[in-house]
Amino acid sequence: MHELSIATSIVEQAEEIARADGADRVSAVTVRVGELSGVVPQALDFAFEVARDGTALAGARLVVEAVPALAWCGGCAEEFAVGMPPFFWCPRCDRPSRDLRSGRELEITGVDTHGSGPRR
Repeated sequence: MHELSIATSIVEQAEEIARADGADRVSAVTVRVGELSGVVPQALDFAFEVARDGTALAGARLVVEAVPALAWCGGCAEEFAVGMPPFFWCPRCDRPSRDLRSGRELEITGVDTHGSGPRR
């Protein structure tokens, strides 16, 4: 389960941010997870609960913002969802697309430290 190594990395990065803010606790971490990132949000949430134990994130929430996979068709200037499994064929003009606009994201977008708002 590669989500455990990802969750561990999220915890480590959030702890660094908290220390830089002079905080000793993190109450929530927000991450953006793309539909094509290869990360299963439910597995990441479970792994996060394991990885946070004994750290400044003990008890912290993981907030996952799902990012849909969207492609762009240069032929007809249409943005469209590629779905899962991905299908890179424009539904409007019936041509293939090679321009993936979103869906591969895996990034921390916010860390809420104890007594502060989200740091972005």
